Amino acid sequence: MIHKNDHMENNEAAPIIRGAFSTRVVSYIGTGTTKKKAIQTFLYYGEENEDGDISLRPLNAQKVPQGDEQIVSKDELLDSFSPELELYTNEVFPAMKKLGKILAKADRQRQLGNTFTAEMEYDRALDIDECNIRANFGIGLCYLKRQDYDKAQDIFKRIVGLNAAFQKKHKHLFNEFGISLRKSGMYSEAVEYYERALEFTDSDENLYFNLARAHAENGNYKNALTFVRKSLILDPDHESSLKLEKFLNYKIKSSKKS
Repeated sequence: MIHKNDHMENNEAAPIIRGAFSTRVVSYIGTGTTKKKAIQTFLYYGEENEDGDISLRPLNAQKVPQGDEQIVSKDELLDSFSPELELYTNEVFPAMKKLGKILAKADRQRQLGNTFTAEMEYDRALDIDECNIRANFGIGLCYLKRQDYDKAQDIFKRIVGLNAAFQKKHKHLFNEFGISLRKSGMYSEAVEYYERALEFTDSDENLYFNLARAHAENGNYKNALTFVRKSLILDPDHESSLKLEKFLNYKIKSSKKS
């Protein structure tokens, strides 16, 4: 379960930890003479991250990683977890590869405008991993594209409950989904979506701008002005924010006159 990078200086590859791991938890049920020992085994997919720590995610019934990650050190991994090479080779890796192929086909069909075919593939992916970020964003974008707002609302609720949806590696899909919410007239959802993102970062001028724009298009000019100014604190030269601030000042000033 040690994979190596192909491109390193001096032809020396740094080992990358990637594979399946297990850990056992011992508990006791009952008391006295009825006391019994119970051992539970938990399975995880682990991968070394850029900081050299290990990102662990639980394996679901389909043997793919699902849910929020847990970060442990390499020492903790060695002390508390056991490698499961056979499980990884025979079940986890093939399942992850299958899921990746389904998602690639779904993304390709969505980009070609074949919304219904894409939906079918995203549904297949969600049957394997209902919390898959790429699949949830993808099917949500399909629903918004064909204006099925009830289903889009259900996916929106799921996405805002997934912490991983707001990670940097999903930034492109995150932005596309937020813009689609706003363009579809789901302004309240767009506001809630961007506010949720602010729980993970407060130093992104584009995030504040998008939140301001969602408020503005919903007619909440004062709230919009508050957030666009926060965007400009982070980047005083942010062109879109400067234009929006000018527009908002005009609208607020005009409303006071009338």
